[in-house]
Amino acid sequence: MKNKNIILLSLMLCFFAMGFVDLVGIASNYVKADLHLSDSLANLFPSLVFFWFLLFSVPTGLLMNKIGRKSTVLLSIVITVLSLALGIAGNSFVMMLIAFSLLGIGNTLMQVSLNPLIGVVIGGGSRLASTLTFGQFVKAIASFMAPYLALWGATGVIPWFGLGWKALFLIYLVVGVLSGVVLALTPISEPKAEAGSSLAKCLGLLKRPMVLLCFLGIMCHVGIDVGTNTTAPKVLMERLGYTLNEAAFATSLYFIFRTIGCFTGSMILRLIKARTFLLISVVMMALSMAGLMFGNSQWVLYAAIALVGYGNSNVFSILFAQALGEEPERQSEVSGLMIMGLFGGTVFPLLMGIAADATSQAGAVAVMTVGVVYLCTIIKKISI
Repeated sequence: MKNKNIILLSLMLCFFAMGFVDLVGIASNYVKADLHLSDSLANLFPSLVFFWFLLFSVPTGLLMNKIGRKSTVLLSIVITVLSLALGIAGNSFVMMLIAFSLLGIGNTLMQVSLNPLIGVVIGGGSRLASTLTFGQFVKAIASFMAPYLALWGATGVIPWFGLGWKALFLIYLVVGVLSGVVLALTPISEPKAEAGSSLAKCLGLLKRPMVLLCFLGIMCHVGIDVGTNTTAPKVLMERLGYTLNEAAFATSLYFIFRTIGCFTGSMILRLIKARTFLLISVVMMALSMAGLMFGNSQWVLYAAIALVGYGNSNVFSILFAQALGEEPERQSEVSGLMIMGLFGGTVFPLLMGIAADATSQAGAVAVMTVGVVYLCTIIKKISI
């Protein structure tokens, strides 16, 4: 039991490292200011991060079958640390594009391989679901810390080597190295790898209507997540005249409530049906979109950001579980396909940047509202 607890502690550090990907929201705003970019160009950074989920999700599954789950997680940490190092050194548009691309590739490898590695240690059933939910809670801690660390670096509270807001990259780099070293030194016995999936098998599952609906739902969920992460500070700057440092709190507020949602959602889902909880979540997000679209006061906008943070926190787990139940004999292919749905984090920010440049941040909110409307349409089809 003691050995298992040590292994779980090591894996929770990896979940914290998984949360590094969410620094892209606040970081893209600072890069925009540093390099004097338009919204369209600035939103290219979060789009690039999530673009790699489309290309690397299934190949990562094949890689796991060759080198093992633990080795794949370690490789993901190496790539993530490299991306953070390039972020510290980068002072050009191209260098930051490379850094954020590597961050996305590393996170893709980690998302696909870390959950199965947890399964090796815990087994299946409710204990696995509970552990994975707690892992998402740990991941969310890294997510909402990022804006504060960037702010403290920018304002000199963290005067590390004169890096400014990039002190965020250095702190997470150190934690990333630590998580990699701890995992490398932790012995984990893995079963023999199963036969790998393939892109053709995964895409073929889209012929199943419910699998397709869940795939598109996950695209919307991640698009709203990344979109809020990126756009909420811009809304505060546009409507309330905040500086970037003042507006950085919006991203932390979002992740605070997403973290609360992850923590409480696992308990609520034991008491009520997932479909009912999804309905409540989507209503909260709809109210949030109205607040972000029309709100002009600090508290209305803060309430809107909190609502979307909590409302969007459990959508992925509900849709993922629904999709797995549709094809219980092909869970590897379904898992790969659902992770590919994180590509929504590429599509939404691009469209939002174009809409914001053409109109205002209300245009970006309108794009997210389309995702909320779609989630509303599939509630009746959820059977769990």
